Amino acid sequence: MNRSSSDHARSYYLASANAMPRRPALGADLTADVCVIGGGFTGVNTAIELAQRGLSVILLEARRIGWGASGRNGGQLIRGIGHDVSGFAKYVGEEGVRYLQQAGIDSVALVGERIREYGIDCDLRWGFCELANTPVQFAAFQGELESLAALGYAPETRLVAPQDMAQVVGSGVYAGGLVDMGSGHLHPLNLVLGEAAVAESLGVRIFENSPVLELVHGDTVQVRCASGTVRAGNLVLACNAHLEELEPKLSGKVLPAGSYIIATEPLSVEVADQLIPQNLALCDQKVGLDYYRLSADRRLLFGGACHYSGRDPVDIAGYMRPKMLKVFPQLVDTAIEFQWGGKIGITANRFPQVGRLKQHPNVFYAQGYSGHGLNVTHWCARLLAEGIHAGQSKGLDIFSQVPHMTFPGGKVWRSPLLALGMLWYRVREMVG
Repeated sequence: MNRSSSDHARSYYLASANAMPRRPALGADLTADVCVIGGGFTGVNTAIELAQRGLSVILLEARRIGWGASGRNGGQLIRGIGHDVSGFAKYVGEEGVRYLQQAGIDSVALVGERIREYGIDCDLRWGFCELANTPVQFAAFQGELESLAALGYAPETRLVAPQDMAQVVGSGVYAGGLVDMGSGHLHPLNLVLGEAAVAESLGVRIFENSPVLELVHGDTVQVRCASGTVRAGNLVLACNAHLEELEPKLSGKVLPAGSYIIATEPLSVEVADQLIPQNLALCDQKVGLDYYRLSADRRLLFGGACHYSGRDPVDIAGYMRPKMLKVFPQLVDTAIEFQWGGKIGITANRFPQVGRLKQHPNVFYAQGYSGHGLNVTHWCARLLAEGIHAGQSKGLDIFSQVPHMTFPGGKVWRSPLLALGMLWYRVREMVG
């Protein structure tokens, strides 16, 4: 898992990464309008959005740009904030629900626009299929289609009947699908590396290997590292699953959970076309979901198995390969060439936490994307920049209205309690 190392996980993404310049550690006392902590999608894109608005920005990353989930994830660019947001109407009202639904669509478009505007080379491909594990799930897709139509969703969407599933996936385990050509997949590490280069071109100063040791709150926030300090009018915490105890007022609201991916050897054109004929991203509906896609060089990238125990499998490939073979038994003789994992930030209600600290209104944060961060990070980055630059943001206000509980049990018992809760959901799933 490489949690203690500043080096990137030995993933397929690292092996196929574009330029990865090493940036210096913070070694002086500096000032800026805004200090951003965290060099993943949230931090880098907040820096871009702030710099575009004319603010000076210093970004501090404890390890390397894209070291965390941003550079390790499944690379699935899928519409939505995550889960069904209609349940939050009691907090945000029906208008707020409509805003969140639209934000789930617009956030994907934002990523696409950023890639096109700056010519970022990250293997973006459009097309996604949501997979039904049961006939009940497939029946629910009709309601999803109707909801998208009501929102005026422009990209092509269509149902795929059980008997037609070979059109989208070479597996017999699914009860139907929903194709969405407005979602897709990409190389996440190359995206965040490209975005970091964009940030620097806009004047953002980035320091790697600069873990923050202490925050001193006030009208000017002091951010202390081992060999330097940043003083800034505003602070953005973009650490997600790696915040740890840096800001106690946010600790315990996000639980780090392990997610894992394997990558096969390159497949022949014939095999790749049989597995995923339209080169779609695919994801099923299980609690411990499977997600998979083809890489640009035709490897199958197969991920899932969210772990809440705090313990990672000793042999990720040994753990994940049987899951892959349940879906694709035809790959029994195919070699696994890469295996890696990472930590995603899970919230109790599976909704991202975005806002500013009540006690310190010049401290902003975004975290807890619960496995749906590729697009939502970019959207939240824009909201944070709006809030800092203009002093207010409608979207930031709406996100902030959703309450978030602290996981019970303290630091020691949070993970075991959640693991027990997720086991209950899995048992319920198995018994129907």
